[in-house]
Amino acid sequence: MKKLLSKLPGPLLFALMAVAALGITPATAQEEEAGPVDEYLELVEASGAEYAPAFDFFTVSMLWTVIAAALVFLMHLGFATLEAGLTQSKNTVNILFKNVWIISIGLISYAVLGFNTHYPVDSWQITGWLGINGPIGDLNADGGDSWGYGGLSLAMTGYGDFIFQAMFAATAATIVSGAVAERIKLSSFMVYSTVLVAFGYTIAGSWHWGGGWLSNLGGGDAAFYDFAGSTVVHGFGGAAALAAVMILGPRKGKYTKDSIKPIVGHSMPLAAVGVFLLFFGWFGFNGGSVLSANPGPLGLVFTTTALAAAAGGISSILVSWAVLKKPDLSMALNGLLAGLVSITAGADSVSVFSSIIMGAIGGAIVVFSIIFFDKIKIDDPVGAISVHGVCGIWGTVAVAIFGGANLMSQIIGALGVYIFAFVFSLVLFLIIKAIMGVRVSEEEEFAGLDISEHGQEAYSAST
Repeated sequence: MKKLLSKLPGPLLFALMAVAALGITPATAQEEEAGPVDEYLELVEASGAEYAPAFDFFTVSMLWTVIAAALVFLMHLGFATLEAGLTQSKNTVNILFKNVWIISIGLISYAVLGFNTHYPVDSWQITGWLGINGPIGDLNADGGDSWGYGGLSLAMTGYGDFIFQAMFAATAATIVSGAVAERIKLSSFMVYSTVLVAFGYTIAGSWHWGGGWLSNLGGGDAAFYDFAGSTVVHGFGGAAALAAVMILGPRKGKYTKDSIKPIVGHSMPLAAVGVFLLFFGWFGFNGGSVLSANPGPLGLVFTTTALAAAAGGISSILVSWAVLKKPDLSMALNGLLAGLVSITAGADSVSVFSSIIMGAIGGAIVVFSIIFFDKIKIDDPVGAISVHGVCGIWGTVAVAIFGGANLMSQIIGALGVYIFAFVFSLVLFLIIKAIMGVRVSEEEEFAGLDISEHGQEAYSAST
């Protein structure tokens, strides 16, 4: 016991000494009230004496994990407001409704089969490639208050791991939601997003984070590296969005034979609020991916994330101003997001100055990418394909340039995920199109999806 007490934090040891000074024996104190000190000692002893000095680290890490999960959840509000702001007011209810559906079905489907498909462990059907499995069980079976689940490198409980990863999962469908906005049938999107999150995202994610072929690609220092998902999350969503948009086609009146007609968003304040919410939530997205409260990498990840975003914003402002001859707010907002996507793969492995360069290049890329897709008549109302898809590739490759990862492994890994996401989305969308259709009628599109799909307006003219 003396050895154990010597390892207790100072404030707790002081509390014990105070209890002793008052002449209260441990037995008497327990009889009067089972205090937090007794519970603490029991938990420390249960976790194993060798882990006692680090028990506080485990507790703080678990707390940080659920806070990070909450920040990632907040990103869904950011996506909702960004998409609503950059689209026409007559489609606002539809945008918000889709985002309610995405987070709801994303969490449920991830619990039912997503989590155990994402992390097949020893239950692959095709080793390294496919491991579709059933619902979560008792994730505290290995220890809900001990190191039994993941040890020092994964300092959380099973449920902490689940809820953090579940918040990630729905992001893939949210990326697609913005790209197909203003002309997709609601019922078709609901089916599409469910299957995409439950199967597509989790299968691709298992290749890297679940011990699949990407995690073994190259081996050692040559292994594929994607810290928080420039490819596995954002790239997957961007590639899936590209396939869906190609089948769906552009909004009516967007493109003529010789010109591009801008369809402007109805609320730039909403769009700006959305981007800042996403920026804020990204600290949980990247910071939570440390998988503990380890102060060294956590501080670095926060810093590189913030600097890359800022550099992306500045770069997109300057580049778009030079190219478009006006300072474009939508480009500036997408520049912030481009910087964030660009750093996500290497936030823990590059220097702060490298993160600035990575973010700045991402901010420039997104401007030219958005212009390019418009020129080839790929209609993406919010720029999701460019922000998440194109900048996801850059962020993944940039880890080889600035973070020491193997360039060939990064390219192969990105191509593997992008091709799978594109083909999976393409086939899924074509099946849904054949069975139930994917696009509203021209009359419904003209009236707006709020009225044609929901029978209600986002903004009432009455006072």
